[in-house]
Amino acid sequence: MRESGILMHITSLPGPYGVGTMGKQAFAFVDFLHAAGQRCWQILPLTPTGYGDSPYQSCSTYAGNHYLIDLPMLVEEGLLRCDEIDRLDWGGQSDRVDFGKLYQNRLGVLQIAYGRFTPNREFEQFCQENKNWLPDYALYMSLKDKLGGQPWYVWEDELKYRKADAISAANEEQQERIRFFCFVQYLFFKQWSALRDYAHLKDVRIIGDVPIYVPYDSADVWCNPQWFQLDENRNPTAVAGCPPDAFTEDGQLWGNPVYRWDLLKEAGYCWWIDRLAAAGRLYDVVRLDHFRGFEAYWSVPAGDTTARNGHWVKGPGLDFIHAVQEKLPQMHFIAEDLGFLTQEVLDMRNDSGYPGMKVLEFAFDSREPSAYLPHTYPANSVCYTGTHDNMTMRQWLETATPDAVAYATEYMRLSEHEGMVWGVIRTAMSSVSDLCVIQMQDFLNLGGEARMNFPGTMSSANWTWRAGDGFADNGLAQRIRHLTRLYGRI
Repeated sequence: MRESGILMHITSLPGPYGVGTMGKQAFAFVDFLHAAGQRCWQILPLTPTGYGDSPYQSCSTYAGNHYLIDLPMLVEEGLLRCDEIDRLDWGGQSDRVDFGKLYQNRLGVLQIAYGRFTPNREFEQFCQENKNWLPDYALYMSLKDKLGGQPWYVWEDELKYRKADAISAANEEQQERIRFFCFVQYLFFKQWSALRDYAHLKDVRIIGDVPIYVPYDSADVWCNPQWFQLDENRNPTAVAGCPPDAFTEDGQLWGNPVYRWDLLKEAGYCWWIDRLAAAGRLYDVVRLDHFRGFEAYWSVPAGDTTARNGHWVKGPGLDFIHAVQEKLPQMHFIAEDLGFLTQEVLDMRNDSGYPGMKVLEFAFDSREPSAYLPHTYPANSVCYTGTHDNMTMRQWLETATPDAVAYATEYMRLSEHEGMVWGVIRTAMSSVSDLCVIQMQDFLNLGGEARMNFPGTMSSANWTWRAGDGFADNGLAQRIRHLTRLYGRI
């Protein structure tokens, strides 16, 4: 079945209080998707943002990002007053997220709401249903709160190594703060469930990401050190990254601890199965980030300052994929198969049956293989103009080499009359890929100022772009719907 969708993270929605949320603007965007004939809304991970404000560096693989909780909804429930929100500084730019302001103010406001909340059966049921991760996460957050944000690996040994007596004492001492963090998660999942249910009502599916790695300073590593390559002092012995290439001379040093795939295999990949099952409860389709890392991953010696000295290490391959398919047969996946692809990676993707990604921005650059040209696509694929890690299409057309732009113009029959970016969108929509996903920035014909992320950098612009009020108007919806219908995606 041919379908199409739009890539736009929730933080990028307009609205008050510094960041896009799961409030009325999110519901309005679902209405826009429905009016535009789009069946899919692709978002970035919903987990709490971490180092560099990245949703791909989260302190928990299970928790929801409390920045996305809509505060006006809490006002409607009587948990907050408008003046308690309005008097705080949420940042001075409506087109940018100020994560620093959110970090300073968001939990404090939610603490006020918690003070007015009377625990009910729904809350207690939520805590019971999530007991496999919520108590550990809430304790982790409470201890970080108490210890000034220090990472778990510098805590006193009794807590660092999770000695039973120390954990029991901490749970007792932090009981009220733990309940607060459980309350925050209750709010998140309550609002997310309402938004997701509304999307389903409008025949819109949610595509969400699962990052391949988790950060060193996370509840996941603290609670499950046995699954990671750590020494006896729980320091990483190897970390993840990407090798040097034509774009990055030193490669990319991500710094995440890499997995003990041998032990995970012996345990039936239980930690990964639980993680993906949790993602399946959030999303309708899961995009497996850095899919090639399951075939082989770039392992860098811990302590190195670049990824240059890394080497390829075999991953679990199809054994892992088959275990996932056996345990979670109802789940749908997209393989993020970008980057350096060997035949082994391509074979793993093909044998998995998961659709891979085709990015038009890569099609006309001589440094990338020509498999990104639309005439080479298989139907079992997802065509993108670009992803959150790429330039906007307008930026690419303005900055690519003259030869690349000339090739793209001739191949896609681009013209100023139609609009150069709209010609690229037309090409993506007309491709044989079963699914076509377009960045919202491209539909809005925005330039480099709207780029979502610059991989391998700590740019203050990363993850901060927000759309303006009225961005998703009916005229745009109808233009998108016409193109969607024209190429059989409705």
